[in-house]
Amino acid sequence: MRGLAGRRIILTGGASGIGRATALRLADEGCIVAVLDINGDGAQETARLAAGKAGTIAAHTADISDQDAVTAAVDAFEATHGPVEGMVNVAGWDLPIPFLETDRAFWDKVIRINLYGVLVMHHVVLRRMAERGFGRVVNVSSDAGRVGSSGESVYSACKGGIIAFTKTMAREMARNGIILNTLCPGPTETPLFDAFRAASPTGGKIAEALARAIPLRRLGKPEDYPGIIAFLLSDDAAYMTGQTISVSGGLTMS
Repeated sequence: MRGLAGRRIILTGGASGIGRATALRLADEGCIVAVLDINGDGAQETARLAAGKAGTIAAHTADISDQDAVTAAVDAFEATHGPVEGMVNVAGWDLPIPFLETDRAFWDKVIRINLYGVLVMHHVVLRRMAERGFGRVVNVSSDAGRVGSSGESVYSACKGGIIAFTKTMAREMARNGIILNTLCPGPTETPLFDAFRAASPTGGKIAEALARAIPLRRLGKPEDYPGIIAFLLSDDAAYMTGQTISVSGGLTMS
């Protein structure tokens, strides 16, 4: 895609699932990618899988809700590879629990990972992009943030917050040459969804029901999303900002 080769990208949640698939696709496109993930071993494995590709992947172990850790990781990446030009926020976590059965500790964990982590990443990276007058950002939300999802109340609130935050940042940063868009996946076969399925006695039946409800009759795969993410980071999408795009096999159509 136009403009992607050599572009320096920060990506969170790249140790597995959608994040890993996206990091590897970006390496195929010739990008220089920094994977930030609390799972350092998984991030290192993603970097190893990029051997022989046109681009490279560097692994950084970091808790994205820790601003000092994120700043150190971005500093280290830029010292070696140069200024960050793109960012993809994929990292997320949840378990299926009805809201009235949750507690404050659960809320705090879900919000820290799914919302505060995104805020921290933007606070660290957007400042640098604004000073340089260029940036491309893709935030991975969820269709749960657009239409809700039973058993995922706090997660849905965070994902809806990401959609609104991205639109606001798209307005604030447009004059600085920064464009931001949101991708909303549907249910996807990832380690997070495996944990979601295992956390409930009816998890398997829920997964089957979701697949039946999707017009394309299957759950998503991690490889279903990197193409649109690469497009949104490329110069082919230079006139798109503040948009929310669902990739869910037709599960949501509005």
